[in-house]
Amino acid sequence: MMISIAIDTQIEAVTVYTDRALVTRHGTISLTGTERELTVSNLPSTLDPESVRVSGKGSVSVKLQGVTVDRQYTTAPIADRLAQITAQIEQLGADKRRLQSQIDTIKLQSNFIQGLREKTQASFSQSLARQQIGLEDTQNFLDFIGTKTTEYAFAGEDLRQQQQQIDKQLQSLRSQLDEVETPNSQESFEITVAIEPAGAGEFKLELSYVVDRARWIPLYDLRVQITSKTIQLNYLAQIVQTTGEDWSNINLILSTAKPGLGTLPPKLEPWYIDAPTPMTMRRRSITASSSDMMELSAAPMSAGLNFDRLAVSELEYAAENVMAEISQPGSVVIFQLGGCGNIPSDGNPHKVTIFQDDFSCQLEYIAMPSLVSFAYLQAKAKNRSDGATLLVGKANIFRDDVFVGTGNLENTAPGQEFKLNLGIDEGIKIDRELSERQVDKTFLAGNRRITYAYRLSVTNLLNVATHIQVSDRIPHSRNEQIKVKLIKVTPQIQLGELGRLGWELDLPANSKTEINYQFSIEHPEAVLVQGLDV
Repeated sequence: MMISIAIDTQIEAVTVYTDRALVTRHGTISLTGTERELTVSNLPSTLDPESVRVSGKGSVSVKLQGVTVDRQYTTAPIADRLAQITAQIEQLGADKRRLQSQIDTIKLQSNFIQGLREKTQASFSQSLARQQIGLEDTQNFLDFIGTKTTEYAFAGEDLRQQQQQIDKQLQSLRSQLDEVETPNSQESFEITVAIEPAGAGEFKLELSYVVDRARWIPLYDLRVQITSKTIQLNYLAQIVQTTGEDWSNINLILSTAKPGLGTLPPKLEPWYIDAPTPMTMRRRSITASSSDMMELSAAPMSAGLNFDRLAVSELEYAAENVMAEISQPGSVVIFQLGGCGNIPSDGNPHKVTIFQDDFSCQLEYIAMPSLVSFAYLQAKAKNRSDGATLLVGKANIFRDDVFVGTGNLENTAPGQEFKLNLGIDEGIKIDRELSERQVDKTFLAGNRRITYAYRLSVTNLLNVATHIQVSDRIPHSRNEQIKVKLIKVTPQIQLGELGRLGWELDLPANSKTEINYQFSIEHPEAVLVQGLDV
């Protein structure tokens, strides 16, 4: 007789990748030696059956003989919900009947007042004409009739509105009742492990599988302190998952790897190229994108992680300790965060801190006087040679605890430099003015020459010395008949590509310096120069 027993498992660790997650469960059971199957039920529908891996260890040798993964469809229990909705419907029905009873009573009272008015109208007129009653008594009677008529009308309308509200609630509840009474199957997976225990003893089953609908992205908080010239880097991870399982108090691992699934490597198809015919050329251009994606999806995934369907284990039970650490096997980055994970399956972003670190930085100003009259501040720092790779991610940037904006941190390997843009600093002021424009009155060999000169004034309004890069330009000709020549420049520099000019200046505190350059443009008189908007 096949003896099958259910084993209760709990999630102990989750490795989150950029587009999925690896879930590891553990469960301990006391075996008598007669069991032949262990079953784990209610696993999420996002599970990939080809990724299931099973192993175990304990005080008794247990041979794992096979693993099957079956899809289950169950109907959610509805008895409690049915009873709740039915009780609400009955209560609202009683309330509606009570309101109807009050409406009927008010209707009787209103009819009585109406009848009283009709029956006494003639007699009151006659008595008033015979002076048997006075005007005051008549007025009191009319006030009584009017007040009661209005009172009953308002009371009846209020009760009818309450009835309408109850009707709406009843309609909603009856719709809910129809939905609950309609069979609604829920999908899940059940894993059955065939075992052959050597005898009685404790056995710990380890089960892992990959689930979809989980991902993480890096985020950064970067705080630059100008006085101390340091960058405080907070490396964060934003995790989102709707796998169908809540991850509570688990060992959380983040990885940039892309795990391969199954035991067979993908098939490498031939790589065809061809020359398109005129009739198919347009169609090829339209479908190229989707074809490329098909090729990519068929390509083998990187990182040598392989999830077998079956693993046989006959190990003695041993305690296992997991310590938080950062590792970088090859191009893969892994963050082991330890037991800090609490990520519900709600689709909301949840942030966890990977680590915090301080970096010394160099501050530098970047100025482009032809575009803006102020300088941009940049901070340059170098990642530690023994540090973790800083992955591409969105960064919130602060300058002396003042938020200055967001940016993207580029992928930065250990020992590599990275830059932060801190926005405009009004402590550096730059003026650019045209100091000379001279047109030669004589023509040399039929050519016309115009000379321009510019003056750049750079003022450091700060109380500290600063380093600044100043970039400007002179025109760059695309026509061989138009000649541009740099005549003189102070401070002296070499002309860069495409007419670029660049100076590296060290400015003392509260100081001012000038940059001057002069260039000429020479062209035939008949040639019209376009783009000379200097």
